Amino acid sequence: MKRFFEILPGVLSWTTLIGVALLSWLTPVGMAIFIIFFDVYWFLKTFYLSIHLRISYRKMRNNMEINWLEKLKTDPATTAWPDIYHLIVFPFFDEPYEVIKESFEALTRINYPLDKFIVAIGTEEKTGEASKQTLDRIAEEYSDTFFKLIATVHPSNLPGETPGKGSNEAWIAQQVKREVIDPLHIPYEHIVVSSFDIDTQIFPDYFGVLTHAFLTTEDNLHASYLPIPFFLNNIFQAPAIARVISFSASIYHMMQQARPHRLTTFSSHSMPFKALVDVGFWKKDIVSEDSQIFWQCYLHYNGNYRVIPLNYPISMDSNVAPSFWRTMLNQYKQQRRWAWGGVENIPYLMTGFMRNKQIPFKKRFSWAFFYIEGFHSWATNALIIFTLSWLPILLGGPEFRFSLISYSLPKVTNLIMNFAAIGIVTSAFLGIVLLPPKPIWFKKHHYVWFVLQWAFLPLTMIIFGSIPALDAQTRGMFGGKFRLGFWSTPKHRG
Repeated sequence: MKRFFEILPGVLSWTTLIGVALLSWLTPVGMAIFIIFFDVYWFLKTFYLSIHLRISYRKMRNNMEINWLEKLKTDPATTAWPDIYHLIVFPFFDEPYEVIKESFEALTRINYPLDKFIVAIGTEEKTGEASKQTLDRIAEEYSDTFFKLIATVHPSNLPGETPGKGSNEAWIAQQVKREVIDPLHIPYEHIVVSSFDIDTQIFPDYFGVLTHAFLTTEDNLHASYLPIPFFLNNIFQAPAIARVISFSASIYHMMQQARPHRLTTFSSHSMPFKALVDVGFWKKDIVSEDSQIFWQCYLHYNGNYRVIPLNYPISMDSNVAPSFWRTMLNQYKQQRRWAWGGVENIPYLMTGFMRNKQIPFKKRFSWAFFYIEGFHSWATNALIIFTLSWLPILLGGPEFRFSLISYSLPKVTNLIMNFAAIGIVTSAFLGIVLLPPKPIWFKKHHYVWFVLQWAFLPLTMIIFGSIPALDAQTRGMFGGKFRLGFWSTPKHRG
């Protein structure tokens, strides 16, 4: 059954794309009508999501204006905040010292008592001496900064493990549990663990927001807490196409915060340490452990688990390499790795739903539909809108090409897409607003190019959206040697 659900995403996507092409040839009139309705659906969806984006943006701006440490001290609902410890897990592979240093420096500047932090950083044994030297250097520089600082080296070739972030961070958390938490008898219920990519730079009030949400959320041990990931650390070093991809991802995750019923964990996230222990830590044999940890908890607690949006940002790297073409290749690989989450998570949640009948059927059905539909849309929508919508005219034959609907199809679709451009306008505006402090070379005329760069959006949606998603899903269909292993996105500073 697991194999069936690994194949399912690819089958659905390829059936849709081949069906559009085939029906454009066999029934061009029907297909033209379908494309018009699909474009209308896309416009309505874009408008709907733009509303959610504006809601999330306003909440984020409001949250960033609050001194959350002061709020913790004065809010009657959060008097227990001094009892809360924060475990921060920083797994890394072979990232340079400069990237890690930036993350730790940001952590030292937060508006929160540093004696409430257990910071754990760990590298892989197989990365060699250079990474171990970086690990030792960071440990030495920050050993007296936090309540505890733990440095670990994840052994290679442990049974049942796939090399990657999941196995490393599980190893780190288990070492902290054995060496610090259990000997000091810190209650698991008083610990919030945050798993951060090594390039994650924390905004000053993140842990104030997180602690407040943790203490004021009903049934708080059955929830993960999700910030808004901004991929902006090195955005001014990125080429235009890479910037559009980074801004698009940042804006998408901001918009998702307004739809908590559809939220799952992603990349850097926070959760109760007790829940992490209850489910046996992150999975050690998969690529997408950051999203599957949500499904582990959801199934373990029989559906009594959710994600709380924090509406507060953190910042990570844009995908940048020393050369343009290497950047493009890395972008493709990163998007494919993210899309691989569907190939891994859909079988996990579907087989879990089939076994666990204690979760209400309505919850199982809605999660299954929205999750599968999300990955299907990722692989197909951009291709249908920007390329396949012309197929009825190309394949429909002379009789169709000289019909009224053939004449009207491009005009109607262009009109609808012009209305749908509201999403691009909103994205361009936010792309300017979200920019971090500008480097000295950045002048007023650069703003023009930072707006015009959004003309690349259709291209990025296809080449760095639909195609890598199809690639991942097709690999899931074939399995075996085509399966993806963990690929760590190289970090670069220019």
